[in-house]
Amino acid sequence: MTETETMSEKKILLDHKKATVQNALDEELKYATQLASEKGSSNWLSAIPLKKYNFDLTKREFRDGIPLRYARPLTNTPSLCPCGKNFSTTHALHCPKGGYTQIRVNKIRDTFANIMKEVCFDVEVEPHLQKLDGETFSSNSTTTEDEARLDIKAKGLWESRFSRTFFDVKVFNPLAKSCPHILNDAYKYHESLKKNKYEQRIIDVEHSSFTPLVFACTGGAGPSATKTIKQLASKLSTKKEEPYPDVISYIITELSFALLRSCVLCLRGCRTLKNAPAVEDSCDAIVQEGRLHLPQL
Repeated sequence: MTETETMSEKKILLDHKKATVQNALDEELKYATQLASEKGSSNWLSAIPLKKYNFDLTKREFRDGIPLRYARPLTNTPSLCPCGKNFSTTHALHCPKGGYTQIRVNKIRDTFANIMKEVCFDVEVEPHLQKLDGETFSSNSTTTEDEARLDIKAKGLWESRFSRTFFDVKVFNPLAKSCPHILNDAYKYHESLKKNKYEQRIIDVEHSSFTPLVFACTGGAGPSATKTIKQLASKLSTKKEEPYPDVISYIITELSFALLRSCVLCLRGCRTLKNAPAVEDSCDAIVQEGRLHLPQL
């Protein structure tokens, strides 16, 4: 038997074992294993935890990452969220209280923006769209807000260095009940929501293109985000004269760690304390009224 025949037989055997295990799983766990098999979703787990590259996880991040990966219950969680609703993994991943869902988006945004600055031009974070001056759109879902802004603007990614593209990030929980449980449909659904809101205005008013960057909180990327990652890796590979597989592996791993850490923050971040100034009145007023003396430091 040749080496090729041996490898083929081994692959058939492994595929059979995989199908046997999957058929024994309940539907939720079967879907979770599908999510865990997406490209990029395992990079945080397989990377050597090197601190100098920020690939080292805390004990909490690692221990929460495993049940989050396989849709298993978390330990030591409260029964109620400070917002008043019952606490669950699904609720924590989309609860806006504390601002952690926005921090999660910002982390992915900043990761992309930092890479784009290496290979693109005129990169801007949170660019405002031009205010409308009587323009109308055929779709009622297109935003008409004066203060509308997106996550990133960059030139030179897709075509010439003068072609401008706007990007907007979305991170969703694929295990949420409101989310389509066919993975490709889930990505298409969230991409279409972004396109319906921004694309026509960006094309008609900004004369630019629009790319939604949609990610599952489990680590997978939507079609447009995947295409963007590949294009960035190609340009960065050419600029740095490094192998394309190494560059794209690095980018995907950076995103994998960013998604995991920001999702754990959504699960464990404190939502009870309100931001308040440490000193209500001016220090000068307090010193004068309290007749405070300056200590010898």
